[in-house]
Amino acid sequence: MVSKKAKKTQDSMNSRLKLVMKSGKAILGYKHTMKALRKGKAKMILIASNCPHLRKSEVEYMSMLAKTQVHHYAGDNTALGTACGKFFNCSIMCITDAGDSDILTATNKE
Repeated sequence: MVSKKAKKTQDSMNSRLKLVMKSGKAILGYKHTMKALRKGKAKMILIASNCPHLRKSEVEYMSMLAKTQVHHYAGDNTALGTACGKFFNCSIMCITDAGDSDILTATNKE
């Protein structure tokens, strides 16, 4: 059973993601995320809970080198894809422009 606080943070993260997809810019997928990290365009990386461990550690390492925030999304890749408004799975996504959302500042406080 999920606690109320965990459910509330999950819902707030989903609403922030929805706003990012509407007003900001986001990149879905491992390869394009790695390209954005290498170019220095990434501001935040979201990793699904069921992302393969080797891929997760590789993205975390690149994020550390690029000095980019990493957020471990509580849901699996299906939930992350659905939160982005897509009809497919997404294990890693990159936010390049937050738009009207406060996702970059709000995740620092949590």
